[in-house]
Amino acid sequence: MSEVANCTIYESPLSKRYASKEMLYIFSDQHKFSTWRKLWIMLAKAEQELGLNISNEQIEQMESNWDKVDLKKAAAEERLTRHDVMAHVHVFAEQCPIAAPIIHLGATSCYVGDNTDLISMKSALKLIIPKVAQVIHCLTNFAKEYRALPTLGFTHMQPAQLTTVGKRATLWISDLLMDERALSRCLSDLRFRGVKGTTGTQASFLQLFNGDGKKVKDLDLRVAQLAGFEKCYAVTGQTYSRKVDLEIVNALSSLGATIYKIGVDIRLLMSRKEIEEPFESTQIGSSAMAYKRNPMRSERCCSLARHLMSLQSNAANTFAAQWFERTLDDSANRRITLPESFLCADALLMTMLNITQGLVVYSKVIERNISLELPFMATENIIMAMCKAGGDRQICHEKIRVLSQEAGEQVKRFGRDNDLVTRIKNDKYFEPILPQLDEILNPQTFVGRAAEQVDEFIEDEVQPVLTRYAEDVANIKNVVLTI
Repeated sequence: MSEVANCTIYESPLSKRYASKEMLYIFSDQHKFSTWRKLWIMLAKAEQELGLNISNEQIEQMESNWDKVDLKKAAAEERLTRHDVMAHVHVFAEQCPIAAPIIHLGATSCYVGDNTDLISMKSALKLIIPKVAQVIHCLTNFAKEYRALPTLGFTHMQPAQLTTVGKRATLWISDLLMDERALSRCLSDLRFRGVKGTTGTQASFLQLFNGDGKKVKDLDLRVAQLAGFEKCYAVTGQTYSRKVDLEIVNALSSLGATIYKIGVDIRLLMSRKEIEEPFESTQIGSSAMAYKRNPMRSERCCSLARHLMSLQSNAANTFAAQWFERTLDDSANRRITLPESFLCADALLMTMLNITQGLVVYSKVIERNISLELPFMATENIIMAMCKAGGDRQICHEKIRVLSQEAGEQVKRFGRDNDLVTRIKNDKYFEPILPQLDEILNPQTFVGRAAEQVDEFIEDEVQPVLTRYAEDVANIKNVVLTI
């Protein structure tokens, strides 16, 4: 199909704009249908090993054609048969006439369908999880660099006690560590459906092996091993439980929520001009307002994450709606939900990696923003200092209250700078503590153990995880967003 013709057909933005080539291949038709053929070869090999009359020539013929998938011919066949698996069985059989009698022997459609999905999700998780570690690595470097830089903390989106830029980044990292743990658990828990037959009883395979249950059990495990799995699900219906899909989509959706939260924080900080995501020299922020530097990458993260989070309910409903051994109302849904969950997560991580590799901190803006609020936050410290110098707390409290109200009026009504410190310096009552005032107002004295918490958190919680991904972190590359 030509490029012009392609413009007349809808293409998912996930494949056209956002996801990586590696992830796109995992969920491509070529990978899917060639994996079906590999599974038929694995089944034949295992059945041959366990004594069925399958020749080496039959297996060799399948092996020489496994990657020669004729998608057009299979599509034409499916239009006739209304059955995707049998369409591909027929096309493969035409290419392998000697092997035709034993292709798909004893199996049901879910043998190739479900097992391929499990293989694909395993590969996709292995692609996703190291990218989570790479984002953690970049944010860890950021947290180290700004471990002690004071910044306004916010509660209820109102200025609160100071924290540090690095400490705030550890909150993002902490959530990502939970995502790494959840996704790694999904990967380690993932098993193979194996060869279970039409309702999961393995009746067809028991018949093939003349009632030898041990051989059927061995066949199940052997095919799993050939596919790269250590275990099969002990019991299944016609399909593996869609609870497996739900657990994985849950973990991906949770990752989406984490990235959404980080993206929102960055967007808010950009509005305050304290932090800025990467902005390229030729990048245009607005078609109308040439001066603008919009948080395009963080907004993309929030946009894609919102879609990813919505897929969790889809997976939950699909699992809940499966009747007895299976119904087919999961099929069309899963064709959309599973690939989109991974493609979306992949796109989010690449975008977040690009952001975290190039975050810019404007310390002077942060310092100015602190100066507007710190005098109010320091009033309790000033009262305590006056009491230590022999002052009466109630008198001091009233003095501070009046001066604070006057300074607040200047800020809110007239848009002027906070002049509370100047008012305190000009009031003779506070002369006993004036030599201490600069130290009392030093932002570093308001951040508690934030810097030490950064160091301890990285050493105790982050580094052990990053050590497991040392090779992925060492080979990290600068991510350039193509669009």
